[in-house]
Amino acid sequence: MIHHHALRVYFADTDAGGMVYHANYLVFAERARSEALRDLGAPHAELMGQYGLILVVRGAEIDYQAPARLDDWLDVTSEVTDIGGATVRLRQSVMRDGRLLVVMTLRLGCLRLADQRPARLPQRWRAAMERMRQSGDAAGGREWGG
Repeated sequence: MIHHHALRVYFADTDAGGMVYHANYLVFAERARSEALRDLGAPHAELMGQYGLILVVRGAEIDYQAPARLDDWLDVTSEVTDIGGATVRLRQSVMRDGRLLVVMTLRLGCLRLADQRPARLPQRWRAAMERMRQSGDAAGGREWGG
């Protein structure tokens, strides 16, 4: 499944040239991932509160293809491409009016808050992400969210 999260570009998101500052695409991706997890019934707050775990970015590959600008409506898509014991790989894209602006491949790791050591994903989060990954495989990228 491909999750969609719409957002508007605000002045604070832009640089001196009026384009979205490059690091803010990571912020947009984080918001979209949080909404995707919430929509899957596995919110970050519960992962932290009940399990003492967090998801952190271990690695990011970003391909900037075109800029977004002030007041643009953006569509940030998220799809799970691989799940390991304590890791998740996602592809996230930022689009405007169907035009691809940025593509990100992100590697997330699950860590214990107490000592920042790797930890296995709890079953509920694993199952939610697995549903997202399998549905995307089976449905050819079926879309959901908003």
